[in-house]
Amino acid sequence: MLAEVVEKLKKTEVQAASPAHCYAGPGDVECDFCTGRKRKAVKSCLMCLASSCETHLKPHREGPTLKKQKLAEVSENLQEKICSEHDKVLEIYCRTDQSFICYLCMMDEHKSHDTVSVKAYRTEKQSELKEEPMKSQQRIQEKQKMVQELKQAVNTIKLSTQTAVEDSERIFTEMISSMEKRCSEVTELIRAQEKAELSRAERLLEQLEQEIADLQRRVTELEQLSHTDDHLHFLQSFQPLRVSSGREDSRSITVSKHLSFDGVRKSLSALKKRLEEFCQEEFIKIPEHAAAVQIILPSEPKSRQDFLHYFCDLTLDPNTVNYKLILSEKNRAVTYSKRKQQYSDHRERFNSFPEVLSKESVCGRCYWEVERSGVVDISVSYKDISRKGRGNECRFGRNNQSWSLLCYYTSLCFYHNNIETDLGVPSSSRIGVYVDHSAGTLSFYSVSDTMKLLHRVHTTFTQPLYAGFLLLSSGST
Repeated sequence: MLAEVVEKLKKTEVQAASPAHCYAGPGDVECDFCTGRKRKAVKSCLMCLASSCETHLKPHREGPTLKKQKLAEVSENLQEKICSEHDKVLEIYCRTDQSFICYLCMMDEHKSHDTVSVKAYRTEKQSELKEEPMKSQQRIQEKQKMVQELKQAVNTIKLSTQTAVEDSERIFTEMISSMEKRCSEVTELIRAQEKAELSRAERLLEQLEQEIADLQRRVTELEQLSHTDDHLHFLQSFQPLRVSSGREDSRSITVSKHLSFDGVRKSLSALKKRLEEFCQEEFIKIPEHAAAVQIILPSEPKSRQDFLHYFCDLTLDPNTVNYKLILSEKNRAVTYSKRKQQYSDHRERFNSFPEVLSKESVCGRCYWEVERSGVVDISVSYKDISRKGRGNECRFGRNNQSWSLLCYYTSLCFYHNNIETDLGVPSSSRIGVYVDHSAGTLSFYSVSDTMKLLHRVHTTFTQPLYAGFLLLSSGST
């Protein structure tokens, strides 16, 4: 058959030059039968697996045998349209296996499958295709909106960055100026004390020198008096010379042997240490706040594996634990006890409610899991929450400083600012807590093979958050 095609093509070879637009250019499929300069193919034969120009296509249109062969739109990859097993045209679509097959495949391994002709399947998809431009246009509009939002965010972060840098430089300049002012004040204080003491010492020196001169004069007068021959003169002069000159006697003055400002130096050293500790504590928060400024937020986690990418290894703060709670497992576990524990008094300790806060703060994205038993409040809180007393200002969830999931034995409810929300879902022994600080999102999940959302809060967090726990029943953990 192929020999017949070639023979007929030789007979129909046109020797005259074709118009320039008939020759194959970049991106065109070339005629497989042209010699010399190739013409542009207009059809492809699925039997011959060859592409022909208008001239070499005539045998397929006129020859009785070749007429029966199937012509298709011109294509470079003709082999992809042929069944690799039967060398037949792929004319059938198998819905069951979602693959293109030939009619022999349909009679064999795809016999019981849901099949449809390629033409009919094209008709189905053609109707779907009509909706695609509209969907694509909608996506274009959405992406154009995202482009505008992103450009606006870029401009905003540039302005915000410049403002933050200027504010930072101004604040540091003010702090340096304040410290220099304090330094000058301390220097003036020391110099003033020096001046006062030197002035006092100079006055005492003058007084002592005058007293020495008076005493030396008295010694001379007494010496002269002792040699006089005039008895009356001796007696008249002796008594006045015995009397003091009337000046203050300086014999009671005690001169200090420890002349230094060690007390000032010690106070300044203590101040320096406290400032360094305070700066270190506060400076730790700055990178966290800076990292929270993000133009593009990561997508919300879905699976437990996704959440574990944001896992935070939290420990409980012994300085905050209430007297009815016992910490264990390197401060990663807490248990309620009826017996009061002998903890030292600390300004950060909860002295009434059996509560405890984490030592580490939560910024950015953070996830942790809680294994619980008994009645437990699982909370997040600002550090500023009150610690002393039995008012709502000290209890998790009952004020605007904290958010709390109260886990009963069989049910759950959520508290914030003393407003209760009954969740209407069963309790869970393992709770996952997810915080996206910059997005203002707090989510609680029941953790098992899957992550089941229990409750989500959208708000604006103004301070770093700390994990908190309140245990309400004996044996709760």
